[in-house]
Amino acid sequence: MEKVVRIMMDLIASEVCGKTVDNEKYVCSDEELEKLYRLSKSHDLAHIVGNALIRNDLIADKELLEKFRKQIFLAVYRYEAINDELGRLRGILEGAGIPFISLKGAVIRTYYPEPWMRTSCDIDILVCREQLDKATGLLETELGYTDRVENYHDVSMMSPSGVHLELHHSIKENADNLDALLAECWSYADSAGGCEYAFSPEFFLFHQFSHAAYHFLHGGCGVRPFLDLYLLNRKLSFDRGALEGMLEKAGIKRFSGMAFRLADVWFGDVEHDELTKQMEQFVLSGGVYGTLENSVAVSQQKQKGRIGHILHRVWLPYELLCVSYPRLRGRRYLQPFYELVRWLRIFKPNTYRKKSRELEAVKNLSTEKKSEVNQMLQQLELL
Repeated sequence: MEKVVRIMMDLIASEVCGKTVDNEKYVCSDEELEKLYRLSKSHDLAHIVGNALIRNDLIADKELLEKFRKQIFLAVYRYEAINDELGRLRGILEGAGIPFISLKGAVIRTYYPEPWMRTSCDIDILVCREQLDKATGLLETELGYTDRVENYHDVSMMSPSGVHLELHHSIKENADNLDALLAECWSYADSAGGCEYAFSPEFFLFHQFSHAAYHFLHGGCGVRPFLDLYLLNRKLSFDRGALEGMLEKAGIKRFSGMAFRLADVWFGDVEHDELTKQMEQFVLSGGVYGTLENSVAVSQQKQKGRIGHILHRVWLPYELLCVSYPRLRGRRYLQPFYELVRWLRIFKPNTYRKKSRELEAVKNLSTEKKSEVNQMLQQLELL
């Protein structure tokens, strides 16, 4: 598997980062190509890997060739659909005089050789909380958005064309160390013309690290954030001292340094050390959204063991409970009542199956896995 991982990273680097590919070095058996396809697809990178393989005539098997071509087609289609919808969203927000900030992929893809290479599963836009109801109302009446669901820091909606939107009223991650700065995001934004604003380069990078750290502590963040960081580190002009000050204040300076290093291992010419090897194993095993096993392993380290993890899951933090039960906000004395209401939901079939899988993962988590994750998190200073 180590050969497949190395080939995947080199092929991505050849397409996105300008690395030269030696065709003879990347000749694979059909079995290795199948593994390469499955691994790259699990991290939503099969379109980039496939493009490199096809461009260098490295796929002989017709069935595998079609699999990779399909991923390229889907990536281009997703980009066109998202880009078209983003244009409509910008128009409606501008017309209503609502200040907004484009987040994540909409900004990052401008640093890729081709914008379709940086895939996204949705559109992320930030508006002020005071403008949220006005914005969502406009999207429903003017653009036909449906399926409105309120989450911790955003409202999820679906466009008529099937594009998913996360309309953020906050970029907080429900983590005190990160949220102290993330809550002040608008103070780090400047006008980009009209009603559109953009974060300063330092804060934009800080947000990427914060989001990656959050997902890292919830089971994994996938390979793509490291590719983003590799490109941003080389193409984005920013004040390193100012960025490091933010990272240190939030307690993720060590994590950010190692994230840059792992990106350099994968897409540059830096050699692995023991910590980057541990991070690689953790990230690759988790896919784009992480795994339940990884999530449980991390949670047990944060909550000081199996019992702590279970208690943390039983008693949901107040802020998260308010998302599910908005009437609780401002009435903290009712939290025990709403916790009970939430517990009773376990009798719903889908919830019961989900909780059963989590308890099974808690029970089956090996001592070796717990030890490895604990050592990694300690070295990354994330505990």
